[in-house]
Amino acid sequence: MDAPIAAPARRAALAFIFVTVLLDLLAFGMIIPVLPHLIKSFVGGDVAQATVWHGMFATAFMVMQFFSSPIQGALSDHFGRRPIILMSNLGLGLDFLIMAVAGGLPLLFIGRLLSGITSASFSTANAYIADVTPPEKRAAAFGKLGMAFGLGFTLSPVFGAWLGVINLRLPFFVAAALSITNFCYGYFVLPESLPPERRDAFRWKRANPLASLQLLRGHPELFGLASVVFMMALAHLVYPTTFVLYADYRFGWGLTMVGWTLLIVGVLSIIVQGGLIGKIVGALGERKALLFGMACGALGFTLYGLAPSGYWFWAAMPIAALWGVANPAAQAIMTHHVSPQEQGRLQGAIGSLGSIAGILAPTMFTRTFAAVAHAQIHTFWAGATFWLAASMLAIGGLVAWRVTRGEDAEPARVETS
Repeated sequence: MDAPIAAPARRAALAFIFVTVLLDLLAFGMIIPVLPHLIKSFVGGDVAQATVWHGMFATAFMVMQFFSSPIQGALSDHFGRRPIILMSNLGLGLDFLIMAVAGGLPLLFIGRLLSGITSASFSTANAYIADVTPPEKRAAAFGKLGMAFGLGFTLSPVFGAWLGVINLRLPFFVAAALSITNFCYGYFVLPESLPPERRDAFRWKRANPLASLQLLRGHPELFGLASVVFMMALAHLVYPTTFVLYADYRFGWGLTMVGWTLLIVGVLSIIVQGGLIGKIVGALGERKALLFGMACGALGFTLYGLAPSGYWFWAAMPIAALWGVANPAAQAIMTHHVSPQEQGRLQGAIGSLGSIAGILAPTMFTRTFAAVAHAQIHTFWAGATFWLAASMLAIGGLVAWRVTRGEDAEPARVETS
């Protein structure tokens, strides 16, 4: 049964969730181009050492998110969604303030740990939407939430880069202001979506971050596709873990060029995610769309690694962007292998795979690039991290080809709204 929230209140609640996710992502995205440079300033400008530290920051962030996300979900089932979301907004504001005033790596690291804990409320936002939206309208509501993700990560790196040119710490102060404003807005606007009679007792068993992966043990046919999703999640993390320092090292880019490049990446992603996926899947079917996306990703990352200049890097971006077709196609195929009652657990398992990838990938990519920087390599070997990502997608594509044989005999019918 859906939460008894009147239509006007429901619309206000959905508007808040959209705004709160957008503001949170704006805050997170603002610090993407400046955090590596701030770390670099604390280690005397040593690129290799800064890369290693940035990898440790990213790994610690994902470890905190991995353990905190199911705990926050279980707490929201017990106490309601509103207090968890508001506490997250306030906590993020305080975390960004800590990082803004940090005078060295230890305090900056503590702020990043706290950000990982408090940012785990995105799953609570998804639960809120399920609470207040009728089943037949949830797909559209989740689509709007996806739009907030796209807008947030498209716009914010540019603003963060521009602010960082003025002062490296300014994006952190602005991010803190956005999060605290978000808390104040939600405190006065956000209604509770989960009434007391629908709440459940807190159980540590449900807060186990590995519990959702048990679903895959009961469906052996999902293991192959799960490995493909995992390889994609690993490869994707080459962007946030090394791109900023790589662009500075390989192309001599400053914050402004990095910001514009991240903006273009975001725009291309929105074009693919919002306009091309349905057409490609409808024309090719889910299996061929998955293989097409994996091939484009492997080729795009290979070209990134070979690019001798920023112009060649930009030329490869549209090819790499078509990789965005692969993940939705893979997830769609996976949903065919579980019952309707297991769809939620399947998404939880996919989320857990992403979190595990987020823990492993930063060290893998940053150590690789640190070795390049330490050896002062400026030839095409400098793109080793992108070659590593390309090899992951190539292997994932081969696995996808093997495990999906017999799938998708006819092009999939794609619903349009």
